[in-house]
Amino acid sequence: MPKTSANPLSGQPVVFEEEFVKGLTRIFEESITFNKVLGLKIDAITPERVVAHIDMQPQLVGHYSFNRIHGGVISAGLDAMGGLAVMAAIGARHMDEPPMQRLHRFSKLGTIDLRVDYLRPGIGERFELRAEVMRLGSRVASTRMEFLGADGKLLSTGAGAYIVS
Repeated sequence: MPKTSANPLSGQPVVFEEEFVKGLTRIFEESITFNKVLGLKIDAITPERVVAHIDMQPQLVGHYSFNRIHGGVISAGLDAMGGLAVMAAIGARHMDEPPMQRLHRFSKLGTIDLRVDYLRPGIGERFELRAEVMRLGSRVASTRMEFLGADGKLLSTGAGAYIVS
């Protein structure tokens, strides 16, 4: 289903085509195989925010006594979500192009800086991840990310910078 929102760059309404959302989901969940290993699944994509989740799995445990998710999973998940938020923002910026052409714009995207703050232990069966773009420049994008427990409690935060050109 298309998502309607205002493009933060132009203020005009943006509706992502189903083809774009499906293509971006395929890239994120299947083509980026590490995301598949983590079990990252997209829940929502808008130009302003992306939301996904991870279900706890035995191979994600970082501390066996507490069944706590590994900090590397949190960090990698936040990094992936920052990249996804940038992809959505780039897609919104270039709505004049066909969906498949916009999906090819992500080939040069890469992380150049990542900061993660671990606030609470990641204990639970399901985790929600959110990300938004703070600034999308012509070369670099800045993002803010959150990692939450199933109860909505903030467990970790992240900030990232991504090369976009």
